[in-house]
Amino acid sequence: MKKILISDKLADAGINFLNDQKDIQIHIQTGLNEDELCAIIGDYDALLIRSDTQVTTKVLAAAKKLKVVGRAGIGVDNVDIDAATEQGVIVMNTPDANATTTAELAFAHMMSLSRHLPIADKSIRDGKWERSKLMGAEIAHKTLAILGFGTIGRIISQRALGFKMRVIAYDPFVTAEIFASLGVESVDLDTLITQADYLTLHCPLIEKTQHIISRPQLEKMKKTAMLINCARGGLINEADLYTALKDGHIAGAALDVFEEEPPKNSPLLMLDNIVFTPHLGASTREAQVAVSVDFSGTTEKSTTIYDVG
Repeated sequence: MKKILISDKLADAGINFLNDQKDIQIHIQTGLNEDELCAIIGDYDALLIRSDTQVTTKVLAAAKKLKVVGRAGIGVDNVDIDAATEQGVIVMNTPDANATTTAELAFAHMMSLSRHLPIADKSIRDGKWERSKLMGAEIAHKTLAILGFGTIGRIISQRALGFKMRVIAYDPFVTAEIFASLGVESVDLDTLITQADYLTLHCPLIEKTQHIISRPQLEKMKKTAMLINCARGGLINEADLYTALKDGHIAGAALDVFEEEPPKNSPLLMLDNIVFTPHLGASTREAQVAVSVDFSGTTEKSTTIYDVG
């Protein structure tokens, strides 16, 4: 009997699916801090998390029986991969389960920025009728630039092509054949940034991508360009983004993720040309079920494994 600790909230359908497995015993305890998690993790064979639980070196040291950490979602930056590797703990994720949901949110942000929807909504609620002030722009025939051409990037590219956009992307790990098969132009990073009407980020947060969008990149973008991040907050230097938005180096931005979550006291909150959502990339009913159910088979089926073995 495998004992699994679930330390973050999952959809009921996923919990029910796990409960139906005869060789699995689950225990749900959410909201644990590091010390509380350390106190109980030693009894479990597997730990199922989302983005709230931090699997630190200290937690892993206390997890004497732990064989698997399963991240119900894509990113695993809340897991100390080096420590897990040293202890022989497999780190798994569900890379495709919430891909459509995240891609659709990024696309929704792009549409919202183009038509000033949050400002328009507030204007109506304030009793105003500002049609001329809220002149928008079509996305058709504009250039969508995608940084990171994995599953999410590929999904959003197909949505964009359906809207008659030109789509370019940068990802050094994707072959030319894949780009060609999807009708997307492969470009270098500098070309991606300078030609973007909309730049959307869909890459993992690792050492090489930390602050991949900072002052040098922002100053190369079109003054009419929009920046969208539904991936990881650390991809953007938020201080540099504030300056770029304030000084008009770019026209607008939309963030679902932040360097600090929630973004308390961030100067970005004072600007009108940026919109926010509270890390909703995977927050649909369909995705919540999918990430829960997908993990139930990770000890028996293939999945993505990070730096283990």
